[in-house]
Amino acid sequence: MDKVVALCKRRGFIFQSSEIYGGLNGFWDYGPLGVELKRNVRNAWWQDMVGSNDPWTVPDGAPTAYHMVGVETSIIMHPQVWKCSGHYDMFVDKMVDCRESKSRYRVDHVKGRWIEGKVGDAAPARLFLTAVADGPELDAALTQRALKLFGMRSKEADKLQWQSESTSLATLSFEQYGSVIGPEATQPGTLTAPRDFNLMFKTILGALGTDADAAFLRPETAQGMFVNFKNVCDSTRVKVPFGIAQIGKSFRNEITPRNFTFRSREFEQMEMEFFCHPSQSRQWYEYWRDFRYNWYVNLGIKSDRLQLRDHAQDELSHYSVGTADVEYAFPFLDEGEFGELEGVAHRGDFDLRSHMEGKLVKDAGGNLVVEQTASGEPKYRGSGKDLAYFDDQTREKFVPHVIEPAAGADRATLAFICEAYAEDSAPDDKGQMQTRVVMRFHPRLAPVKAAVFPLVKKDGQPEQAREIYLALKRAGIAAAYDEQAAIGKRYRRQDEIGTPWCFTVDNQTLVDGTVTLRERDSLEQTRIPATDVVAEVQRRLA
Repeated sequence: MDKVVALCKRRGFIFQSSEIYGGLNGFWDYGPLGVELKRNVRNAWWQDMVGSNDPWTVPDGAPTAYHMVGVETSIIMHPQVWKCSGHYDMFVDKMVDCRESKSRYRVDHVKGRWIEGKVGDAAPARLFLTAVADGPELDAALTQRALKLFGMRSKEADKLQWQSESTSLATLSFEQYGSVIGPEATQPGTLTAPRDFNLMFKTILGALGTDADAAFLRPETAQGMFVNFKNVCDSTRVKVPFGIAQIGKSFRNEITPRNFTFRSREFEQMEMEFFCHPSQSRQWYEYWRDFRYNWYVNLGIKSDRLQLRDHAQDELSHYSVGTADVEYAFPFLDEGEFGELEGVAHRGDFDLRSHMEGKLVKDAGGNLVVEQTASGEPKYRGSGKDLAYFDDQTREKFVPHVIEPAAGADRATLAFICEAYAEDSAPDDKGQMQTRVVMRFHPRLAPVKAAVFPLVKKDGQPEQAREIYLALKRAGIAAAYDEQAAIGKRYRRQDEIGTPWCFTVDNQTLVDGTVTLRERDSLEQTRIPATDVVAEVQRRLA
């Protein structure tokens, strides 16, 4: 992972936000190559979800054909949206503060192990030693902390009296907190009781700045599609089943952002809300679950590093009928562990009903009902608008069920970067094999599709190379031009940013009008007419 992060900085994929001022935790900037890569990820998602939709053909595994449309909704919405959706009350994480270090932590991000030891002049005791880390880094961090706290040397690490495997602080009861040594503390018992922390960013509308002017940056894009359900139906005349897709920024005030861009405070989502008849919702859930898993495989992520995991019953949201996560084996995780790329949720009719009637909760019988105050009034009143759907052919009126594939553009981009990174051997200009770093992006995602080089800067080669380069650009193909350094070094530059194909103008070009086509992955070199370069790249991208 360290190599991936270093490459992202060195080659202009991703930078720390506000880096010259020391950076801002949880925020990232995309550089010249990163912005192209992320745009390609977004474009591939939009094309495969919306652009290529065929409303007359039934796809494999789907109950029927369907329509897809798109929207772009505002980042700030009416505050009542978040109250009826449940985010205002339930979009929280548990956090603790350390009275000694003055640091704040998300409870489930603090990991630790029970150990028998003696801190200072205190008697030996069973302590829960913690750190904010994962995988091998966690074990190393805990070992170093234990040695330092107990005044032991590195060679005495095998004498540490560990009494458990690592586990999350969230698994402990508050009565055990007196034995917990915080991640930056030197004494036990310095952590406060866990408390709720709302993850929504609060902001103020207008100039007065009173509580009545409070609003929130959206924590997800989904609600903008739900509140526009009726508008889309009335303005486009689409029929159920259909989907509404949106790509946009969301914001979550994560307590401890970490793992590069995996968990950030500002991120971009690619979400789709699919509205269907309740009787077909299970089939649609299974269809979209499989469709989204295969999307990542088709764009180059190996199936042994990807998994589709159905949520256990105790993981499901209170409204969820079923949820599956598409997960990827990110290199910052332990061997065999996976991190979420995308969730595909069967949300039932929860969202549309909430915005009609008010915030929904489960009653004693497991049914969703409007949450009420002690006086019997709805806790958060809905819009009162009728968001039911009327089928003018069957004459049936119903509240559609919703299937939601929700992907993160930033997480997907990070996964494609991690999957693409490879090291192998390639010949240099003298024919000697050297280690090269190569980003094996799928051609649809590669920031630069083709690079054009003159072999030497004379004999008219630069002029011909520039003509090919400009022809690629005019055809809308992301291309690069490079005439500096030896040809082998130029190839390796392009390998390191993931360019699939390089074209070299050389002496033979002046004789027969052909150029060398060099392939990134196979390293094979063939000759093609210079006039065919644009068509050849287009053919390979098709």
